[in-house]
Amino acid sequence: MKIALIEGPLLDRLGEREPEVYGGGFTRQDIEEKLKEKASVLGVEIEFFSSYSEGTLAQIIADCNADGIIINPGAYTHTSVLLRDSLQYASIPFVEAHFSNIFKREEFRRSSLISDIAKGVICGFGVSTYGLALEAIFDHLLQD
Repeated sequence: MKIALIEGPLLDRLGEREPEVYGGGFTRQDIEEKLKEKASVLGVEIEFFSSYSEGTLAQIIADCNADGIIINPGAYTHTSVLLRDSLQYASIPFVEAHFSNIFKREEFRRSSLISDIAKGVICGFGVSTYGLALEAIFDHLLQD
């Protein structure tokens, strides 16, 4: 089983960007290492993708060769019909994940153009968010 983690802009800056919102005391490498360990325990392969470009993210999704996706589109969560269309085209089950609780943030961040087509949404758990999302998509794929 293969899971893809796809991230939008500024998520490569986690641990240093607005620690009061996203958490601090960790690096991007720490997050990837934790996910690799969890994936190993679950017996799944995990691949990491990141881009600041909406078109590149859409291409990654459209060409994705995975059984499941964890996606954190960053700011594109609230604006990108293209990412929504790409996720629908790919027809790969996905979990939407956000480090911050988007429902406790500014009004414009409380809506997502992909939540209604996701298997689920996990948000607000900081550095633990992606691990929870990995478990969720793994469990969903086992049930299918």
